[in-house]
Amino acid sequence: MNWADVFDYSDYGRILALVSNSVIACAILGIVGGLIGVFVIQRDMAFAVHGISELSFAGAAAALLIGVDVLVGSVVGSLLAAAIIGLLGARARDRNSVVGVLMPFGLGLGILFLALYPGRSANKFGLLTGQIVAVGGGQLWALIGVSAVVFAVLLLIWRPLAFDSLDPDVAASRGVPTRRLSLVFMLLLGLMVAVALQIIGALLVLALLVTPAAAASRVTHSAVMIPVLSMVFGLVSALGGILIAIGSTLPVSPFITTISFVIYLVCRDVGRTRDIRRFRRAAEARTLETA
Repeated sequence: MNWADVFDYSDYGRILALVSNSVIACAILGIVGGLIGVFVIQRDMAFAVHGISELSFAGAAAALLIGVDVLVGSVVGSLLAAAIIGLLGARARDRNSVVGVLMPFGLGLGILFLALYPGRSANKFGLLTGQIVAVGGGQLWALIGVSAVVFAVLLLIWRPLAFDSLDPDVAASRGVPTRRLSLVFMLLLGLMVAVALQIIGALLVLALLVTPAAAASRVTHSAVMIPVLSMVFGLVSALGGILIAIGSTLPVSPFITTISFVIYLVCRDVGRTRDIRRFRRAAEARTLETA
């Protein structure tokens, strides 16, 4: 393989100007995806994200087949999946069962629609792995609008949602509308999955909605620092990935997922080292007390 044919940054500035919408979209997705990912981790819903992405993929493939905006199709598919999971999967065991049923159904539908689509194969591949040039002016504004709604609603319901995520039984006994919160959160998650599909694809959406928050939770337990670090990690992963991919012939998703995974490994090692030091200090303190 000749790497010069894969990576070419000689005309980087001109290409960057052409895909500026996608760069902005990646930055927004990284920030908002990192924020909502905090609750995905707290509520143990990483599997649900993948389930929603499969129906989002089916909706986008259906839209591609009938000739309407792919974003509209992905949003419809995501919201449908989110509503089903939110209404039928209040408990973790039920939720995993519902997701396990939806995933192959959505993936099967998506494959069927793509097989029937007579257009360019690049469009089919892009729904699964993402595209650098997928975001037009109208789609960018739609993404900004959706992300702003998700961000604002998350801030409005942050405290009760955090309470429900950490201890749902106690939250319910205190009068927190846990079922309604769960449904609202699932719909917000569905919206973010739908807009992320355009950039990173259905198969790798977890890299923006799960991995940054998982990495942040490895290095801190602070209720403030976890969302802050998660947004920073999401921004670095998404923005770094597309800035590297601009000068290559490869899809953007491998770069985003690799950066995200490296950040997670580093955070995991930092957290492990911190825990070992804390254990050693505690052991030394007990030794001094007994001496």
